[in-house]
Amino acid sequence: MKVRGVMTADVVVVHPDASVNLVARLMASRGISGVPVVEDGKVVGIISELDLIVRNTRLEPPAFFALLDGRIPLETPGHYRRRLQHMLGTLARDVMTAKVVTIGPEEELESLAELMVKRRVNPVPVVEDDRLVGIVSRSDIVSMMARDLESPA
Repeated sequence: MKVRGVMTADVVVVHPDASVNLVARLMASRGISGVPVVEDGKVVGIISELDLIVRNTRLEPPAFFALLDGRIPLETPGHYRRRLQHMLGTLARDVMTAKVVTIGPEEELESLAELMVKRRVNPVPVVEDDRLVGIVSRSDIVSMMARDLESPA
Protein backbone atom coordinates (compact mmCIF):
# COMPACT_ATOMS: atom_id res chain seq x y z
CA MET A 1 0.00 0.00 0.00
CA LYS A 2 1.15 3.53 -0.75
CA VAL A 3 1.43 6.35 1.80
CA ARG A 4 -1.29 8.22 -0.13
CA GLY A 5 -3.76 5.49 0.90
CA VAL A 6 -3.39 6.13 4.63
CA MET A 7 -2.46 9.82 4.85
CA THR A 8 -4.78 12.57 6.05
CA ALA A 9 -5.03 15.10 3.22
CA ASP A 10 -6.78 17.86 5.19
CA VAL A 11 -3.78 18.83 7.31
CA VAL A 12 -4.00 21.17 10.29
CA VAL A 13 -1.03 23.55 10.02
CA VAL A 14 0.31 26.55 11.91
CA HIS A 15 2.45 29.54 10.94
CA PRO A 16 5.87 29.97 12.58
CA ASP A 17 4.52 33.02 14.44
CA ALA A 18 1.62 31.11 16.04
CA SER A 19 1.75 31.02 19.84
CA VAL A 20 2.58 27.77 21.61
CA ASN A 21 -0.66 28.26 23.54
CA LEU A 22 -2.62 28.21 20.26
CA VAL A 23 -0.68 25.17 19.00
CA ALA A 24 -1.37 23.21 22.21
CA ARG A 25 -5.08 24.09 22.17
CA LEU A 26 -5.32 23.19 18.47
CA MET A 27 -3.64 19.81 18.96
CA ALA A 28 -5.81 19.00 21.98
CA SER A 29 -9.10 20.04 20.37
CA ARG A 30 -8.37 18.16 17.13
CA GLY A 31 -6.92 15.09 18.83
CA ILE A 32 -3.73 15.21 16.76
CA SER A 33 -0.21 14.23 17.77
CA GLY A 34 1.61 16.91 15.83
CA VAL A 35 1.24 19.85 13.52
CA PRO A 36 3.42 20.98 10.60
CA VAL A 37 4.70 24.55 10.70
CA VAL A 38 4.15 26.00 7.22
CA GLU A 39 5.34 29.26 5.70
CA ASP A 40 4.67 30.26 2.09
CA GLY A 41 3.27 26.79 1.42
CA LYS A 42 6.42 24.98 2.53
CA VAL A 43 7.00 22.89 5.63
CA VAL A 44 9.60 24.69 7.75
CA GLY A 45 9.15 22.67 10.92
CA ILE A 46 6.94 20.36 12.92
CA ILE A 47 5.67 20.45 16.49
CA SER A 48 4.88 17.14 18.16
CA GLU A 49 3.34 16.36 21.52
CA LEU A 50 6.85 15.58 22.73
CA ASP A 51 8.06 19.06 21.73
CA LEU A 52 5.30 20.61 23.85
CA ILE A 53 5.93 18.29 26.79
CA VAL A 54 9.66 19.05 26.77
CA ARG A 55 8.93 22.76 26.55
CA ASN A 56 6.43 22.64 29.41
CA THR A 57 8.65 20.59 31.72
CA ARG A 58 10.98 23.58 31.86
CA LEU A 59 8.22 25.39 33.73
CA GLU A 60 8.47 24.19 37.30
CA PRO A 61 5.75 24.92 39.83
CA PRO A 62 6.53 27.52 42.48
CA ALA A 63 8.92 26.25 45.14
CA PHE A 64 7.76 26.12 48.77
CA PHE A 65 9.46 25.48 52.09
CA ALA A 66 7.35 23.37 54.45
CA LEU A 67 7.39 24.63 58.05
CA LEU A 68 5.20 22.90 60.61
CA ASP A 69 1.73 22.82 59.03
CA GLY A 70 2.36 25.73 56.66
CA ARG A 71 4.16 26.42 53.44
CA ILE A 72 6.39 29.41 52.85
CA PRO A 73 6.86 30.38 49.19
CA LEU A 74 10.49 30.63 48.08
CA GLU A 75 9.55 32.92 45.22
CA THR A 76 6.80 35.40 44.67
CA PRO A 77 3.63 34.26 42.89
CA GLY A 78 4.31 37.01 40.36
CA HIS A 79 7.61 35.40 39.37
CA TYR A 80 5.91 32.09 38.54
CA ARG A 81 3.11 33.90 36.71
CA ARG A 82 5.68 35.79 34.59
CA ARG A 83 7.45 32.52 33.69
CA LEU A 84 4.11 30.94 32.75
CA GLN A 85 3.10 33.94 30.62
CA HIS A 86 6.50 33.88 28.92
CA MET A 87 6.12 30.18 28.11
CA LEU A 88 2.59 30.68 26.78
CA GLY A 89 3.79 33.60 24.69
CA THR A 90 6.48 31.50 23.04
CA LEU A 91 6.10 31.09 19.29
CA ALA A 92 5.89 27.94 17.19
CA ARG A 93 9.26 28.76 15.62
CA ASP A 94 10.84 28.59 19.10
CA VAL A 95 9.74 25.01 19.86
CA MET A 96 9.42 23.38 16.44
CA THR A 97 11.79 20.76 15.11
CA ALA A 98 13.29 22.44 12.04
CA LYS A 99 14.83 19.32 10.49
CA VAL A 100 11.59 17.75 9.35
CA VAL A 101 11.50 14.11 8.28
CA THR A 102 9.08 13.83 5.33
CA ILE A 103 7.93 11.17 2.89
CA GLY A 104 6.38 11.19 -0.59
CA PRO A 105 2.80 10.06 -1.23
CA GLU A 106 3.87 7.29 -3.62
CA GLU A 107 6.29 5.68 -1.16
CA GLU A 108 5.37 2.29 0.27
CA LEU A 109 3.72 2.17 3.69
CA GLU A 110 6.44 -0.20 4.89
CA SER A 111 9.04 2.50 4.14
CA LEU A 112 7.06 4.98 6.21
CA ALA A 113 6.75 2.57 9.15
CA GLU A 114 10.49 1.89 9.03
CA LEU A 115 11.20 5.64 8.89
CA MET A 116 8.97 6.31 11.89
CA VAL A 117 10.65 3.61 13.96
CA LYS A 118 14.27 4.34 12.98
CA ARG A 119 14.01 8.14 13.21
CA ARG A 120 11.54 8.11 16.14
CA VAL A 121 9.21 10.58 14.43
CA ASN A 122 5.46 10.98 14.70
CA PRO A 123 3.66 12.31 12.76
CA VAL A 124 5.34 12.47 9.34
CA PRO A 125 4.36 15.15 6.79
CA VAL A 126 3.72 13.90 3.25
CA VAL A 127 5.36 16.21 0.72
CA GLU A 128 5.18 16.31 -3.08
CA ASP A 129 7.13 18.87 -5.13
CA ASP A 130 8.08 20.70 -1.90
CA ARG A 131 4.40 21.14 -0.99
CA LEU A 132 2.55 19.58 1.93
CA VAL A 133 -0.10 17.17 0.61
CA GLY A 134 -0.84 15.15 3.74
CA ILE A 135 0.30 13.80 7.08
CA VAL A 136 0.49 10.33 8.63
CA SER A 137 0.62 9.46 12.32
CA ARG A 138 1.21 6.13 14.02
CA SER A 139 -2.47 6.05 14.94
CA ASP A 140 -3.38 6.37 11.23
CA ILE A 141 -1.34 3.24 10.52
CA VAL A 142 -2.82 1.34 13.47
CA SER A 143 -6.36 2.34 12.39
CA MET A 144 -5.65 1.09 8.86
CA MET A 145 -4.31 -2.19 10.24
CA ALA A 146 -7.43 -2.64 12.39
CA ARG A 147 -9.68 -2.03 9.37
CA ASP A 148 -7.70 -4.56 7.34
CA LEU A 149 -8.04 -7.17 10.10
CA GLU A 150 -11.81 -6.63 10.27
CA SER A 151 -12.39 -6.94 6.53
CA PRO A 152 -12.91 -10.43 5.05
CA ALA A 153 -9.88 -11.88 3.27
